[in-house]
Amino acid sequence: QVQLEESGGGLVQAGGSLRLSCAFSGRAFNIYNMAWFHQPPGKEREFVAAIRWDGGSLDYADSVKGRFTISRDNANNRVHLQMNSLKPEDTAVYYCAADRRAFQPQTDADQYAFWGQGTQVTVYS
Repeated sequence: QVQLEESGGGLVQAGGSLRLSCAFSGRAFNIYNMAWFHQPPGKEREFVAAIRWDGGSLDYADSVKGRFTISRDNANNRVHLQMNSLKPEDTAVYYCAADRRAFQPQTDADQYAFWGQGTQVTVYS
């Protein structure tokens, strides 16, 4: 059984940085595509970033390109999201997700079978 646990959220001033981490519990982390989604207040869950099982392919939402970086540590079963130049509109609950069915990482939340509980990120101006 796969379990995901996010950490690293918090309150930060606009222009600041945060680094989110997701700890993967279960077997064969290195065959799972991993992704981050977020859910802003009053909105639906949205794609943020994804990384292929081998780290060989990355994808980002247009709104975070150049500011956020997704990475993975297959030796320690973790995926990270480095968030720089944060904006108030980045305020959301951030979720880690895992999928092993597709070769390439997907941007559709429905493709991900496993989810963490989320971590709150609040950016104030």
